[in-house]
Amino acid sequence: QVQLVESGGGLVQAGGSLRLSCTASGGTFSRLSLAWFRQAPGKEREFVTAISRSGRDTYYADSVKSRFTISRDNDKKSVFLEMTSLKPEDTATYYCAGRSVILTAPTSVQVTDYTYWGHGTQVTVSS
Repeated sequence: QVQLVESGGGLVQAGGSLRLSCTASGGTFSRLSLAWFRQAPGKEREFVTAISRSGRDTYYADSVKSRFTISRDNDKKSVFLEMTSLKPEDTATYYCAGRSVILTAPTSVQVTDYTYWGHGTQVTVSS
């Protein structure tokens, strides 16, 4: 069983940056395709970005493309989300998610495709 724990959230002014981390325990991290989702109050959880097992393939929601960067370190069993040029509409609870897949599996944007979830970290962007 894989446990995921996010960290790095906080309060930041519009235009600022934050770096989120998600560290795994249990299971085999290198077999996981990973993603970040977010959920604002009163809204559905939405896809932000995903990264393949190898780290070579990444995919971003249009709303964060060119501002956010996902990366992973399999030795540290961690996935990261570098967020720059933050906007008030980025305010949400950010969740790390993982799923065990074959090496060549494509990334997924679907909430229901992910088996493992962290408890989330709050990001608040003030205007």
